[in-house]
Amino acid sequence: MPTLSERDAAVLWHPYTQMQTAPLPIAIMRGEGSWLVAEDGTRYLDAISSWWVNLHGHAHPHIAARVSEQLRTLEHVLFAGFTHPAAVELAEQLLEILPANQARAFYSDNGSTAVEVALKMVLQYFHNQGQPERRTFICFNNSYHGDTFGAMAVSSRGAFTEPFWPLLFDVEFIDVPVPGREAEVLAQLDEVLQKPEVAGFIFEPLVLGTAGMVMYEPEVLSELLRRCHAAGVLCIADEVMTGFGRTGPLFASSLLTEQPDLMCFSKGLTGGTLAMGLTTCASPIYDAFLSDDKMRALFHGHSYTANPVACAAALASLELTRTDECTSQRQRIASAHAAFRTEIEAQPGIRAVRHRGTILAVEYDPGEGTSYFSRLRDAFYQLALDHHIVLRPLGNVVYLLPPYCTTDTELELLYAVLRQMRELVLDFVPAANLPHILHD
Repeated sequence: MPTLSERDAAVLWHPYTQMQTAPLPIAIMRGEGSWLVAEDGTRYLDAISSWWVNLHGHAHPHIAARVSEQLRTLEHVLFAGFTHPAAVELAEQLLEILPANQARAFYSDNGSTAVEVALKMVLQYFHNQGQPERRTFICFNNSYHGDTFGAMAVSSRGAFTEPFWPLLFDVEFIDVPVPGREAEVLAQLDEVLQKPEVAGFIFEPLVLGTAGMVMYEPEVLSELLRRCHAAGVLCIADEVMTGFGRTGPLFASSLLTEQPDLMCFSKGLTGGTLAMGLTTCASPIYDAFLSDDKMRALFHGHSYTANPVACAAALASLELTRTDECTSQRQRIASAHAAFRTEIEAQPGIRAVRHRGTILAVEYDPGEGTSYFSRLRDAFYQLALDHHIVLRPLGNVVYLLPPYCTTDTELELLYAVLRQMRELVLDFVPAANLPHILHD
């Protein structure tokens, strides 16, 4: 009998994978807390929350019970002209804890669609206001907002999107205001804001995920938003990855003194249980669509918009996230990350260590530039698997973004592998480059 992995290879096509050269996928049969159990019984520690979605651990009984209950009550109903309790309750609870200016919630299916909805809201807002010429977005270099066409357009151009460049609308890119470059980036923004066609600014607040967990400070982001607002430009916070406690507070935007006009959520929204997207907006944006003219409505929707089962999972996850226990878990992980950063950041083979909340990123120095296609990536990935740990290195950047239930003992397993990766880097680096690394 073929294994599940072999059956998979005969019929499936996996994301971000060169199927001709990729090894067989690892077949996972069940999850238990921070662990995944494979077909052969091997247990793997999920250090990245299965692509940043899992908050409270796999197969969490509280979320499972709420999903089961919902399935026995109502599995789905169209959301045009109808509603249901879970959708209303989730929106009420989220708007209660989001920045105070957020007033309306629009459901979709995933992070990319949450971004698409926000982009369309901004563009049609100006269209409805009699300013259709305002259709340009400002984005960060090296940003990522999803894989649908609008989301690709407002993401940094790169190898993943190159085949589609001719079909993507033009945007204005500015650099990320990392520490030491704040004034330079503010000047870049001021120059772009001189253009009357600018409509929106979309950003990953405080942490750019796929860029290698690049981090910057709330103060400069608040100033960027202030300047956008002064120019009448709407601001979109893409909290798909940062939302629900990853950066410390429940939302990265909570640390800002100037608030975004729209916010996008997915990933941790349902605790990693079911696919769901959500876009929220301030009242003036919603109000611009109100009219006796039906053509001013937002014509966007999905078959599974506000799916009751997904809403039930999100409510259960949110209930867990708001407990004192979860807050303590996040603080414990953040403290452990901070201690490990202090230990490793000045050592040979380490270019930089970045940390915010439960996110830790180690940028190793292979004697060459930072790249998603670094020769170290596959070696790092295999080293982690050899130690039964699930990581997905971003080239020579290795990050930890664990479920909140991850214990101190489990964190130490992760740190031990990161230490071994440093030794691997020193073995990879040409001898001629070693003095440079040791000097740094």
